[in-house]
Amino acid sequence: MSTEFNVIVEVSLREGIADPEGLTIERALPALGFNGVSDIRVGKSLRFVVEASDEPEARSQVESMCERFLANPVIEDVNITLGPSA
Repeated sequence: MSTEFNVIVEVSLREGIADPEGLTIERALPALGFNGVSDIRVGKSLRFVVEASDEPEARSQVESMCERFLANPVIEDVNITLGPSA
């Protein structure tokens, strides 16, 4: 029997990898009146539902997705959050 799991995958550039999008945002904020903001890093968040027999299998599936397609393991870090589907 399969169970549905809500998945949140947060992908961000590894420390030390240049983040030109983050730098652009950081430089633009003072012009908009937002001062005192620094160290902006841009990433992506993916949310989806996966079916699996249990949580370890669901996590394993999501980790494989991240390694093969959703993230670049050379330059990006991944944080996976699983929860029961409503």
